[in-house]
Amino acid sequence: MNRVPIAYLTSYVLSMLGNSIAGVALPLLVLQITGSALATGAVAVASALPAAVAGLIMGVVIDRINRRTASVLTDVVSALSVAALPLVDATAGLAVGWFVLFAVIGSFGDVPGLTAREAMIPGVVRAGRMSAERLLGLREALGALVMLAGPAAAGTLMAVLDGTTVLWITAGTSAAAAAVTMLIPRQAGEIGAAPERIRLRDGWHTLVRSPFLRTTTLVSMSLILVISAFQALVLPVHFTLEGRPELLGFVLSALAVGLLVGGGTYAVLAGRGRRRTWFVTGLLIAVAGIGVLATLAEPWVVFAGAALVGLGNGLFGSLMGVLMVERIPDDVRGRVMGVQNSAITLAPAAGMGGAAILTENSGVGVAAAVLAVIWAVTGVIALWVRPLRDLERTDSFSAGGAVSEDNHAM
Repeated sequence: MNRVPIAYLTSYVLSMLGNSIAGVALPLLVLQITGSALATGAVAVASALPAAVAGLIMGVVIDRINRRTASVLTDVVSALSVAALPLVDATAGLAVGWFVLFAVIGSFGDVPGLTAREAMIPGVVRAGRMSAERLLGLREALGALVMLAGPAAAGTLMAVLDGTTVLWITAGTSAAAAAVTMLIPRQAGEIGAAPERIRLRDGWHTLVRSPFLRTTTLVSMSLILVISAFQALVLPVHFTLEGRPELLGFVLSALAVGLLVGGGTYAVLAGRGRRRTWFVTGLLIAVAGIGVLATLAEPWVVFAGAALVGLGNGLFGSLMGVLMVERIPDDVRGRVMGVQNSAITLAPAAGMGGAAILTENSGVGVAAAVLAVIWAVTGVIALWVRPLRDLERTDSFSAGGAVSEDNHAM
């Protein structure tokens, strides 16, 4: 493995680690300063919609400038938005308004940063002489490790350091991600033949006119909606009612372990067998996992369900990433992925809102069952719809600039 994929994966881990620490540290810091759970929720909600809008707008920028440059800039924005908080705390003092302001500013780094990093994958594959299958499988596996280590690291840091120091560390991880991205050759971020006019609506039009892109986006949104609702509402309520809220962390760990195994397996073995087989296997495992989760049975059963969900998602999620690389035209890649990531950013709120209503009116068991049915129906549709039947490599992949592992060894 040469330095290009190493730099790409390292910057991905650093950026994800920063977001993971911030996801734990910021709510705790808001709660410490304001003493209000409502204020803590308001900060989270205030950043959700701007993040989706930023993803759409920045998709145009990502299709105009070098994508490595775009990735660096978004990480710098994330770093500065977090670093501003301890600076304000040292001068004017922090209040809810400051958290909301810098959450909105930071939203122009988070979702656009994800889009820029994904849009750069074909260039990294070319320069790194590594197949997209292996690169994305490794990325899924490393992301799972961050899911395991990030919250634990954040909790430890908040326990031994003051909150503003933790924010400096968080900003440092984003700044380090930007610096490591600079190690990737500039040509890896270059765009092919870009059109003279780059319009925001072109990304939306490309997505809705492509049966494949439209279907895969809806499948991804459905999975994230269901998992988010389980993770943020159904399981916390269930374990609280059982008097064992501490078990929630073990569920998230089981999910991450499943992702680690699934992503790692795909990275090592993806070149063998038909893609359709990988897709069907991963999807069925994820459907079974959600079904097991929805039973809300003994803790070990719930843990097993979470591990199955992670395993299935690690398998077919990595494949979906490869197919996005192959089948999205390079000249609109930023805008299409911007639309996808913006929609996916809003999916958790829809899932948590719907689950909250069901839990309040009918009980947590009903909410779990409905979520399981939603994902089961999605899985059945995904197995039978025409756009997801033929997943093998197409000639357009070579035209898009990606490299087959048959031609270039790792």
